[in-house]
Amino acid sequence: MEYLSMLPGPTNVPNRVMRAMLAPIINHRSDDFVELYTDVVAKTQQVFETQNDIVALSASGTGAVEAGVVNVVKKGDKVIIPVNGEFSNRLSQLIEGQGANVVKLETPPGQNATFDQVKEAFDNNKDVKAFYVVHNETSTGTMVNYLDKVSDLTSRNDAFYVVDSVSLLGGAQLPVDKWNIDVCMTGAQKAIAAPPGISPISVSAKAKKYMIENPPPTMYFNLARYFKYYDEEKHTPFTPALPLLYAYREALSVMLEEGLQNVFNRHKVCSDALYSGLSAMGLSPFAKEEDRSISIVALNYLDGLEDKTFRSTLANKFKVLVAGGFGNLKGKVFRVGCMGEVSPYHVMRTISAISSTLAMMGYDIDAQAGLKTAEEKLKTL
Repeated sequence: MEYLSMLPGPTNVPNRVMRAMLAPIINHRSDDFVELYTDVVAKTQQVFETQNDIVALSASGTGAVEAGVVNVVKKGDKVIIPVNGEFSNRLSQLIEGQGANVVKLETPPGQNATFDQVKEAFDNNKDVKAFYVVHNETSTGTMVNYLDKVSDLTSRNDAFYVVDSVSLLGGAQLPVDKWNIDVCMTGAQKAIAAPPGISPISVSAKAKKYMIENPPPTMYFNLARYFKYYDEEKHTPFTPALPLLYAYREALSVMLEEGLQNVFNRHKVCSDALYSGLSAMGLSPFAKEEDRSISIVALNYLDGLEDKTFRSTLANKFKVLVAGGFGNLKGKVFRVGCMGEVSPYHVMRTISAISSTLAMMGYDIDAQAGLKTAEEKLKTL
């Protein structure tokens, strides 16, 4: 039996997408590459719901996030960012590394800064250059639900609006153009269900102009170079990861064939089923209910339950992979990914495996309650 990857990424990849990597290697300065890359850009625009420029970096999600910082932030700039976990903290450190004056809206792990707190930060900082936000905090299983309203704040003083949606884009509504997002980054290995290594970025006309006029002191992540090569010849400035691009394009095709709204609905229903089923079994979600992520279900460990023993038993006995906690949450929570090709099968197998593992470890678990509750939620699919 193959492992079922219920991690917060990389996630399960459909066979059809894996097979796409077997395409022959082509010249990345050829008409064949132009055909591949323009199709990648067009399909990425559809998934991002944007007409903005697209750069598909051959890099991890962190590379895309770094590009989203070094091409916008300069020394002395004022930047607002909510911080509530490992990845939002990393992003704030990246911004500080550029010499920026960072206004952090810090909240405990498991809950988000409110929209009113964000508005207050804008009211108190009229000279803000950019607002950065981690859409989905992978380390804690929290999701920001007010991104649609933020452009009302950034438009006041023409601040840039930058969204790190590495672990959610493709799994929930994020219409880049409708919400006036200037820079948006994600990773192919999460909700898009491709292998890791391609990380797309969308860049608005306003942000593109700024990046071209104010290039960063870096080469590989200098987005202005990517714009130049694409605008002139539909190429990339550096050798791209060709097999991964083929797989990424195929993964986008799979999503578009299903229909974006159907993809979003499937993620939401499966997420609700995981939360409900695992809660009915006796586990409690870590994040506050109003802030819970769709794509990452973080759960508190039961008293006395040892992280490594639980996850290794789950993996070795039942071939289901889940993630532990980060930093201060290590040993306190585990995280179940709900993204990509996630389906009722994934949900029911995961709940069954978790309940069996807990029973093997001596916990009195109501497995039937968990499975029945999840099954009820999944009936709408």
